[in-house]
Amino acid sequence: MAHSSRKEKPLRPATKILTEGFDPHLSLGSARPAVFRSSTYVFDSPEAAEHAFDVTSGRAKLREGEGSNLIYSRFNHPNAEMLEDQIVNLEKGSTAALAFNCGMAAIVTSLFTFLRPGQSIIYTIPIYGGTQHFIQDCLSQWGIVGIPVLSGDSDRINRAIRSAKKLAVVLLETPANPTLIMTDIKEVCDSVSQLKIPKGVTRPLVMVDNTMLGPSFQHPLVLGADLVLYSGTKYLSGFSDLLAGIALARHRDLIRRIRSTRGLFGTILQPDECWMLAGRLPTVRLRMDKSSIDAQRIAERLAEHTKIQRVLYPTLFTDPEQKRIYQAQCDYPGGMLSLELKGGKREAFNFLRHLKIARNAVSLGGVETLACHPKTTTHSGFTEAEFVEAGVTDGLVRISVGIEHWRDLLDDFEQALAAA
Repeated sequence: MAHSSRKEKPLRPATKILTEGFDPHLSLGSARPAVFRSSTYVFDSPEAAEHAFDVTSGRAKLREGEGSNLIYSRFNHPNAEMLEDQIVNLEKGSTAALAFNCGMAAIVTSLFTFLRPGQSIIYTIPIYGGTQHFIQDCLSQWGIVGIPVLSGDSDRINRAIRSAKKLAVVLLETPANPTLIMTDIKEVCDSVSQLKIPKGVTRPLVMVDNTMLGPSFQHPLVLGADLVLYSGTKYLSGFSDLLAGIALARHRDLIRRIRSTRGLFGTILQPDECWMLAGRLPTVRLRMDKSSIDAQRIAERLAEHTKIQRVLYPTLFTDPEQKRIYQAQCDYPGGMLSLELKGGKREAFNFLRHLKIARNAVSLGGVETLACHPKTTTHSGFTEAEFVEAGVTDGLVRISVGIEHWRDLLDDFEQALAAA
């Protein structure tokens, strides 16, 4: 019998993450990647050194089939390249990635790559406090105008896109941190694509901070976004013991341009951290699935508690537009929820004070459950008007559900509410 001429089936992400991006033959047959702690690399010839610097500086492009040239670990190194090749398999629609030494480094380096004085950036609020501080207090000093718009308000976002002068970037964080309000990524991308761009002017880029749901539960690049940004410290790492940032793009040229800025700033992730993070990528979906399932169980049970004003969680949305966006845009609701306690700051603090399993700490996405008071911690730089507009109240507590048994966590929350 003749062999079948059927094409091989494409591998799924869970398999690709373990089979692509690393060649054991390049690491003495090691089944898993080694750590390369070298600051500099030896060239085969002076011509090879010249070509490597031409490529790194942007004066030349890689030849067909040519791999990147290692020069100096501020620019690139083997562990970063392996991590970047692997993580592309987790992000639907991506073609290339870059690793940074923290999430803010990914955001700052990416924005500095594409923004110029006199241009403007639209960003959704509430957004991570560090991002808002950078836009309002740092970029403004460089003559870049930040235009905040309320998350989920499609009309205001579309009007801002049409009216902004010299718009260069639209930055979305969805779901919003810490209110979980969702912004329609596809609608924003469509609005940007419909702009009448003068000849010689670059179309604005749509960037999405996908830390809260991705890459497992939300896929911005498939919806039309140009760039996805992550605090790899959170779900990608998952153990609250290293800092990392990731940028992924639909088009390699965007990553090529950001790479040049990263080399200048020195914001690359170091070899040991790249090695640690790469080893955790195969379990991202497993950990996120567990935290999402348990967060939904907990959120839906706490929603009726007499001491809670409301629970902010995607499956509890009542607004028709928010329900529509969630159903169209997300695979699962995720492991983040927020509680608005009756009694304001005093009751919120008492609740946090009496937790026994969940830990009173900022950050999210770890295997341990974390809880914090956003108004006095992660978002404390907001003005009172910004707090009101964003819905960040005195009684709001943000919770990142880990992978402990959900009934133990529910008991912990209920006893803390009783004590409060």
